[in-house]
Amino acid sequence: MSDILLPAPAIARGVCRLFGEMGCGTLTEFTIANGRRLDVLALHGDGRLTGVEIKSGVRDFRADRKWRDYLDFCDAFYFAVAEDFPLALLPDECGIVVADTYAATVLRAAPSQALHAARRKAVTLRFALTASARLRGWEDPQI
Repeated sequence: MSDILLPAPAIARGVCRLFGEMGCGTLTEFTIANGRRLDVLALHGDGRLTGVEIKSGVRDFRADRKWRDYLDFCDAFYFAVAEDFPLALLPDECGIVVADTYAATVLRAAPSQALHAARRKAVTLRFALTASARLRGWEDPQI
């Protein structure tokens, strides 16, 4: 097994497709208030927030000491990996998504924890403003 199983952008695409099929909006490379950057943040229609950290290989996972910093900013948290990632390495307290460029599947549901209302509002507003800025940049690249 090679250490680089699938590039992170390919996994992100599959993850975003999965959450899109679930009726969620998604943003990649989403910066949260503590300065950390989630690989994917999904906003559900009912306001729930799901964070996803992508691991493209074993070395990437073993070097990551920051994933717990995301937990206070989402209702559920997943690791997303390629099909041949050794799943036994992933912590039991997180959900698991297996993805490729075209699709993704939830292998283990993430435990749910309700965010405090003020934190939810702040993250949701940041999500909306980030999405708007990205769309604006796409529509008017000169700004």
